[in-house]
Amino acid sequence: MNVLIVEDEIMAQKSLTRVLTQNFPDIKIIGCTSSVKSTVAWLKDPANTVDVIFMDVELSDGECFEIFRQVNVKAKVIMTTAYDSYALKAFEAGSIDYLLKPIEPDSLKRAVARCRMSGGQIDAEALLKAIGNGTSAKKEYKERYIVRFNDRIVPLLTSNIAYVYSEEKNNYLVTFDEQRYIIDSSLDVISEEFNPEYFFRISRGCIVSLKAIKSIIKQAGGRLRIVAEPASSFEMTVSRSRVDDFLKWLER
Repeated sequence: MNVLIVEDEIMAQKSLTRVLTQNFPDIKIIGCTSSVKSTVAWLKDPANTVDVIFMDVELSDGECFEIFRQVNVKAKVIMTTAYDSYALKAFEAGSIDYLLKPIEPDSLKRAVARCRMSGGQIDAEALLKAIGNGTSAKKEYKERYIVRFNDRIVPLLTSNIAYVYSEEKNNYLVTFDEQRYIIDSSLDVISEEFNPEYFFRISRGCIVSLKAIKSIIKQAGGRLRIVAEPASSFEMTVSRSRVDDFLKWLER
């Protein structure tokens, strides 16, 4: 079974490749693309034939739905997504499978098994109709948070947040005017509420705003240390597994 992986995050691309290779001996990965443009070009090339496409929703130059508007996708499609409940409904309406990131091996096996049993290809018309007359719903990100400071309730604009971090079982939010507040939400929740164009989760314990990055220092072992403004009370380090995606995010 020939497979194409459409994924713009290098680490996610490598991880999916590894899991597929380890669990499915008959699967041959014949290509990897990272954008709408490169995927359309790959699919239009008559030399390329594929049985199944693993397709991320958010690509480097837009959403994957644009691919179906530009080319007739004849392969079976398994969507991958980190959030977007609207997309999940659309995938179900289009009679295709989906995987939530991070992808679990059992979910992957279920999707591949379902793909093997399915006889037809994706119904692009049904898919585009399900997401709203061919136009996907735009994800809305949180614009403000309500935090508590002693006996006060303080509204904070997301644009004034420099970084969020975990320390000793508490989550803290630091603003550009150097105020620190405890916040109830977990970093997993907050990372989905922040606009990824302006915020990046550099590790399990820290999310940083692009505007807060003053400089970056290379460290041994391939890690990166961020010098933030306002200065952090902890060493703000990019996890090794996130370095490639972080550098790619900086270049956008």
